[in-house]
Amino acid sequence: MHLRVALVSGLLLLGLQVSAMKKEDFKTCSQSGFCARNRQYADEVISAGGGFRSPYALVPESLQLSTAEGVHLAADIINKDADKLFTLRVTSLEDNTVRVRVNEKEPLHARYDEHIKYTLVKDPAVLAPVAAIADKDANMATIELDGHRKVVVSFDPIRIDFLVNDASIITLNDRGFFNFEHLRTKDQHKPKMIQQTNDDGAMEEVQHTSEGSMWEETFKTWTDPKPNGPESIAMDISFNGFAHVYGIPEHASSLSLKETRGGDGAYTEPYRLYNTDVFEYALDSPTSLYGAVPFMTAHRKDMSAGIFWMNPSETWVDIVKTKATKNPLSKILDFAKGAETAATTTQTHWMTEAGVLDLFVFFGPSTKDVLRQYTTLTGTPMLPQQFAIGYHQCRWNYINQKDVLEVDQKFDEHDMPYDVIWLDIEYTDEKKYFTWDSPKFPDPIAMEKQLDDRGRKLVVIVDPHIKRASNYPTCDVASKQGFFVQKPEGGDYEAWCWPGQSSWVDFSNPAAYDWWKKEFSFERFAGTRQNVHLWNDMNEPSVFNGPEITMQKEMIHHGGWEHRVLHNMYSLLSFAATSDGIRDRTAVRKRPFVLTRGFYAGAQRYGAAWTGDNMADWDALTYSNPMVLTNGMGGMPFAGADVPGFFGNPSADLLVRWYQAAVFQPFFRGHAHIDTKRREPYLVDEPFRSMTRAALRERYALLPFWYTLFFDASQSGVPMMRPMVMEFPQDENVFAMDDQFMVGDAIMVKPITKQDATATDVYFAGDQPWYDMETSERILHSGFRSVNAPLDKIPAYYRGGVIVPRRERPRRSSSAMRMDPFTLVIALDRRMNAEGTLYLDDGESYDYEKGAFAHTRFTYSKGDLSCQALHPNASGAAAQAFAKTIASLRVERLRVLGVNKAPSAVRVSSGTGAARDVAFDYDDTKSVLVIRDPSVSVVDCNWTLSVQF
Repeated sequence: MHLRVALVSGLLLLGLQVSAMKKEDFKTCSQSGFCARNRQYADEVISAGGGFRSPYALVPESLQLSTAEGVHLAADIINKDADKLFTLRVTSLEDNTVRVRVNEKEPLHARYDEHIKYTLVKDPAVLAPVAAIADKDANMATIELDGHRKVVVSFDPIRIDFLVNDASIITLNDRGFFNFEHLRTKDQHKPKMIQQTNDDGAMEEVQHTSEGSMWEETFKTWTDPKPNGPESIAMDISFNGFAHVYGIPEHASSLSLKETRGGDGAYTEPYRLYNTDVFEYALDSPTSLYGAVPFMTAHRKDMSAGIFWMNPSETWVDIVKTKATKNPLSKILDFAKGAETAATTTQTHWMTEAGVLDLFVFFGPSTKDVLRQYTTLTGTPMLPQQFAIGYHQCRWNYINQKDVLEVDQKFDEHDMPYDVIWLDIEYTDEKKYFTWDSPKFPDPIAMEKQLDDRGRKLVVIVDPHIKRASNYPTCDVASKQGFFVQKPEGGDYEAWCWPGQSSWVDFSNPAAYDWWKKEFSFERFAGTRQNVHLWNDMNEPSVFNGPEITMQKEMIHHGGWEHRVLHNMYSLLSFAATSDGIRDRTAVRKRPFVLTRGFYAGAQRYGAAWTGDNMADWDALTYSNPMVLTNGMGGMPFAGADVPGFFGNPSADLLVRWYQAAVFQPFFRGHAHIDTKRREPYLVDEPFRSMTRAALRERYALLPFWYTLFFDASQSGVPMMRPMVMEFPQDENVFAMDDQFMVGDAIMVKPITKQDATATDVYFAGDQPWYDMETSERILHSGFRSVNAPLDKIPAYYRGGVIVPRRERPRRSSSAMRMDPFTLVIALDRRMNAEGTLYLDDGESYDYEKGAFAHTRFTYSKGDLSCQALHPNASGAAAQAFAKTIASLRVERLRVLGVNKAPSAVRVSSGTGAARDVAFDYDDTKSVLVIRDPSVSVVDCNWTLSVQF
C-alpha cells in the first residue's frame, strides 16, 4: 500500500534498515567514554591486587554523628589523588531503609539532582537510629538502626557495610572501584599520564587512553561535545552471600541476572540502562531497551535485600559472582558467625554518567518487603480502571472508522470478549497529534459512542514529538512559548521521527507539563470523549536521525540542564503528564489508562508498559515471561508483551500458545505491525479459533481475581505476576526459574513456549497439593513432573490453601460483568483449609480512596466457609453507600477441590439463626464438590456455609 512504501522509503532515507536489530547502531561499553573509563579503572584495581589502595577516604575530623531527626552521619570524603573533597550523608529511614548520598563539596557548578522531585512521591520518612558511635582508633563509625541492623562506615579507604545480625549483607566500595569524577574546566584538568615504550624501544610519557573521551566523544557520525567534561560516578556494590540478583529492567534477558565479564553462559557487556528505541531487539542480551529502572534485589534462602541507585542518566552495571569466605570486617569485629563457609557473593559495579550518588539500601528481609520499601519511596502501582485488565485489540493500523466498528462487531459475532480497540498513528491528520484524519474518521464521536454502547473503550496514540508544520496549533503554541527542548546555541531542537521534521516537548518545564496536560481536554483534543484513553509510544525519546536513535545529550532542558543528566526520566515525565491530563479532563476525576513504552523509576504510578517491538516467533514468546517478571521485580508490574508478536506472521499454534500465556500476564494486548497479515483472534481457522476464544474467556473469568491483585499491588507494591522465588523463598530450585511463575500467591503457570510441544516438565514447589485448573486433578507430588500439554491446554494450577474468585458467565466486555454473580474456587490444603480475598469498587473513579469499596476475606476451615470484611472502616458512610450499590451480588457457585468424600448435607446459616439446605454435586473421581447457588453475599458477611459429613 502507498503508506507502507512511503514509510519504508522515509526510513531508508534516514539510514534505518527495516530488518533485525542493528547492533552497530548502539554503543558498547568501550564506545561509551565514562563506561570505558570506569571499567578500565576497575581492571587496573584488580590487576594491582593487594598493591592498590583506594584514594577515597573519610576525613575523621569532619565526622558528625546524630541520633536525632535528619542526617545521622555527615562527613567529608577526600580523593587523595585529586585533592578534592566530597560530602557523605547517611540517613536512617523508616521501614528498614538507609539513604547514602555523596556529592562534590564545592562543585564548579551544581550537579543535577532535580529528578528527586519527580522520582520520589514524598520526602523519605526519617527514623532515628538507636545509636551512632565513632571509634576513630578502629578507623570506623557505626550507626545502630535497631537490635539487628547496623551500618558500619570504615574510614580509610571509605567503605560502607550494611549488617544484619553482625553479618555484612551489602558492601559499598568493597573492591575499591569507587570513582567520582569532579567537575573541572579543561584548563584545570591534569591529564593522567603513563609510561610506555615507543617504536624505538625508549620509554616515553603519554596520556592514558581514558583521556580521549573526557572532553569530546564520537560515535559513528555524531560528536558529543561534552561541555562539562568528565562527571561520571561509579561504585562497586557487593551482595555478600547472595548468588542471585534481579531487576534493573528493561532487558531481554533472564530473571536471575547473568554475569557480564565473560565465561560460560555470561555476557561480555554490562547491563545498560539507557532508554532507546531498539528495532527488532535481540534476545538474551544486556542491551538497553525502552525502560530503565536502577533498582536491584538480591535473594538467598534466609534473606532478601536491595538497592535503588537513583539516577536518570545513562548507567551501566557489571555483575560478577565469586566464592567468598570471611568478610574483611570480621578481622576487626567479632561477628559473621559461620562466615568461614564459602558462599557465592554477587559483586556489582554501577557506572553512571552524571549527577550525584544517591543510593537507597533496603534491608528486606523478603523480596516482598524490598518491593514495599522501594515503592514506599517511588510510589505504589496505580489501581487501573477495571477495563484496563481485560483484553485490548490493537493494530498498526485500523484504517478508518468503518474498519474499527467492523472489528468490534466481529468480536461479538464470534463470542470473543474484549474491552479496548486501539488506533495507531495513521488516525491523525498527517501525523499531527491531537488531530483526526477526517476522510478516514469523519465522526469519531459517533464511533466512540457506538463503542461505549457496547461497554468498550478506544485508545489512541499521542507521542511526545510534534510535527513542525505551519497552521498546526499544537506546534505553534509550543514553539512560541518555549515548550520544546532547545539546542545549546538556542532555538527549538529539531530532528526526525514519524511525522518527519519534529520537535520534542520539554516536560521538565513546569509550564510545558501543564500545557501538555490541558491538550487532552475535550475542547482541545476535539473528537474525544470519556471512553478514549491514551498510548505514549516513542518516548525514550526516539529520534530517527539521532545518535543511537535518540536525542543528542547536549540538548538543553528547562533550567539549562543537558539532556544527558535526565535522559531516562524523559519517558517518566511524558507518561506522567499524559496520565495527569487524562485524569484531569473531567470535572469528576476518573482513573486514567495510559500505556507507555519508555519508563523510569516511579512510572508505576501512572499506568502500564509493554515490552516493545517483539517478533512473532517462539523465542520471543519464551522471553516475554522473564521480561514481564523482571518488570515486576523492577517495580513496574502492569506490563505485558505484544500478542502474538509485533513483527512477522505467527503460525496458528504460536498464536494460540501466546494467547494462553497472556491470560496470565498483567497487560493483555494483541498488536501487529502494518506489514503483517490481519490476525485478530476470530480470523484464525478452527480449531485454533476455539482455543483462542477459550483463552480469552478464561482471562475474563479471572478478572475478579486479577482486580483484587491489582488492588493489593496498589497497597504493597508486590507484583501481580510473580517469580516462583517470591512465593517459595526457601526453595533454591526456583531462585533462577523464569519459565514458570505465579499469579498472586494462588495460581502457578507454565506457558508452553516450544513449537509442537505436547508435554512439559512442571516444578511443583512447596508441601501443599496443587490442582489442575482445567481438570481439577489433585497433584501431591513435590519437584519436577512431566504433564500433558496438548495445544488446547496451558499447564496452570491452583495452589492448595487458596480461594480464587471468578465470574464464569460469558460476556462481551468487563463492564457487562459488573453485576454478575461469583464462583469461588476453594482449593484445599492438606489440613482441608483455604482462604482468599475479593476486592470490589466502582471500577473507574477515585471514590475508593474515600472508602467506597468492599474488601472481603473468605475462609474455609474444616468444612465451614465464612467471610470477613477487611475494610478498615466498613461501617463508614462511603463503604456503606457503595455496599448498597452491590447488595445484590452473590456467590452462585462454590467449587471445592480436594474433598475426599461426599458430604451428607450443605447448609447455610445466617446470623439470625435461620438455616437452609443447599444443593450440591460430588464427583468422587475428581474429589470435587460443587455447591449450587448458595446465594450468599460477598459484602454482607452475616452467614456461614457448612459442609457436613
